[in-house]
Amino acid sequence: MSHKAYEGTYQGEKAVWLQFGPYEAVVLPEIGGNLIAFRDTESGYRFLREPAESEMEQFKANPGVHGIPVLFPPNRYEDGKFPWNGKTYQFPVNEESTGNHLHGFLHTIPWRVEEFGSTASESYVTVSVKIDENHPVYRMLPHTFTFRLRYALSEDGLSQHVFIRNEGRESMPCLLAFHTAVNAPFAPGSTEADCKVKLTIGERWELDGRMLPTGKYQPLTAEEKQLQGEGVSPFFTSMDNHYTAVPQNGRNRMELTDSNIGKTLVYDVGASYKQWMIWNNGAAGKFFCPEPQINLVNAPNVKLPADEIGLFGLEPGEIWEETSRLYVRNNG
Repeated sequence: MSHKAYEGTYQGEKAVWLQFGPYEAVVLPEIGGNLIAFRDTESGYRFLREPAESEMEQFKANPGVHGIPVLFPPNRYEDGKFPWNGKTYQFPVNEESTGNHLHGFLHTIPWRVEEFGSTASESYVTVSVKIDENHPVYRMLPHTFTFRLRYALSEDGLSQHVFIRNEGRESMPCLLAFHTAVNAPFAPGSTEADCKVKLTIGERWELDGRMLPTGKYQPLTAEEKQLQGEGVSPFFTSMDNHYTAVPQNGRNRMELTDSNIGKTLVYDVGASYKQWMIWNNGAAGKFFCPEPQINLVNAPNVKLPADEIGLFGLEPGEIWEETSRLYVRNNG
């Protein structure tokens, strides 16, 4: 069994590779700390959508729909305005079709490799970004903080540990999601028809023409109820949908079952993620994005109780952390 962690390249980009038993993973520190690949090399499974060599320039221009991009703050903010503690921050309007700011600042910038290594029980890498007054992000989000990600491979799959510490003198917003791009199917020889997805969703938020929440809920369709229960095709309709998260059996998770191989990919995210975004690229097939999200889209501009919409801050010196895991379960 091969256990190792090493620096190398991925499609010409600087990368840290992790190997543990049948598993392999790749992190791209210079492109947003994105975990771009998670594979089972013995079975030929590729769990995450990876860019082909010919797609690397396109990926670098828009690194939001491959691997596990970090969205901070995530999703859309009306007119790029972000009210916080009596001030209003102005983010760039980078989605012209809606006039909104989309997806924050951390998924496109370089991160630093803090350490990587391998032990008898895991292979791991830690990457981080430190924002202070000298960092370009500070101009838009004027807070001093450290954001650290630790990924580890073990016999239990891939674990992710998120750590955010406010190192400034004022409360800072802590709004986060991961635009996780999951292959469906992930196994060679399987088809989209073999795949069913289940998610711990609750209510569906109504979104207006600018893809911003109205504050109201919409009734779930029959297929969305299957999404909560026995599972449904990830491509049953075009989805760019926002839901509350309601844990089942004490866990908040996505389960993608492949009936052809009798296995389920489980994406178990922490209960701090109070919302799910589900995007499936117009039901085009091949991949979809079950996105665990702390906060409601456009939360600082929504007049609903902060706890209900996941709007919270970190006081000076405070730390927020959470863990998630991707692993495979045998069925039957």
